[in-house]
Amino acid sequence: MAFRAPPGSEAVDHLPPTPTLHPGLVAILDRLTVAAPTNIGFPAAVDIDYRPLAPFLRYMINNVGSPAEDTTYPAHAKDLERDVLAWFATLFRAPAGWTGYMTSGGTEGTMSGLLHARTAYPRATIYASSSCHYSVPKICGLLGMPMVQIPAGPRGHLDCEILRREAARRRGQPAIVVATIGTTMTEAVDDVPRVHAALNAAGIRQRWIHADAALAGIPLALTGRHDFDLAPGGADSLSISGHKWWGTPIPCGVTLTRRPQHRPGQRVDYIGSRDTTITGSRAGLAALMLWHAITRHDPAGHRLRVDRARDAANYARRSLAVVGWECWRNPDALTVMLRPLPKPLRPRWPLPIEQGWSHLICMPGTGREQIDSLVKELGGCG
Repeated sequence: MAFRAPPGSEAVDHLPPTPTLHPGLVAILDRLTVAAPTNIGFPAAVDIDYRPLAPFLRYMINNVGSPAEDTTYPAHAKDLERDVLAWFATLFRAPAGWTGYMTSGGTEGTMSGLLHARTAYPRATIYASSSCHYSVPKICGLLGMPMVQIPAGPRGHLDCEILRREAARRRGQPAIVVATIGTTMTEAVDDVPRVHAALNAAGIRQRWIHADAALAGIPLALTGRHDFDLAPGGADSLSISGHKWWGTPIPCGVTLTRRPQHRPGQRVDYIGSRDTTITGSRAGLAALMLWHAITRHDPAGHRLRVDRARDAANYARRSLAVVGWECWRNPDALTVMLRPLPKPLRPRWPLPIEQGWSHLICMPGTGREQIDSLVKELGGCG
């Protein structure tokens, strides 16, 4: 598409009226196009069109520093970032005094939450299930904090009885628990009220719960499940991904904290803002994309996206069962667990495999025709 220069910028406008892609980029575009119909093993919604934002691609939009303050750098989108944060704070019932910012993704969001937790309880032990995101041990190492891995049950949920026993063994230490709200493989949702009950039974009063809600947090909250959010009895901090449920073309996310502890940095004259984030410079284009996504629908429209995705997952489970392929699904999950595909189908259908199981994920935009195509090919291999 042609790009129109803003008034007064003709002197620096060196973009061709009809940009031509380099052959190397054409090859990547072809690869993405070919993979799209069968790329259902990893979570990324495909029902939101981000092409209307193309005019912004000619600008370097940097939301540097605190989202609460505009900067001397004029090419930012912090006003939209603040709108995005307020939308998520309402969805996750954050109390007055909450803080947060847009991140590069769920990993940075979890790191921000655990940084707040470490500031509150520097001598704490971190507990997380064996099904937690692979970034959690890495973050614990970066923060220099001990981690105890709690075994997950057969469907991926943290075992709260083992958590109680492990926490009781360290009764003199505060506990930081990473509750996974939608595990990577099975989309299991850890039970935050049971986590609190386990810590109570272990005699642990000083605690911090971080909800890693990268994928499942948004659809669960949209349809009324709030036991993991930032209201009393829930989590202290929470992180979500933008490129999963919303399918933003740039990896991004949001982190929120209901009782902020860590306030890094001071006011930086160079940028005219406080330095309150981990990365400093942050993608303003991501703020535009998330704002674009959440304003596409009213609350009923957002819930309809959830209903359609869950219907697709249920359809996939039923269809696989009809052809005799072993499968199962956690309650309300978009993820359908199934035995690994025959080797001839794996290059075309790149579904992850772990401990003898594979999965497909019915994100918004996944159609029944994709499920039908997989099941038909699976039947043909029999």
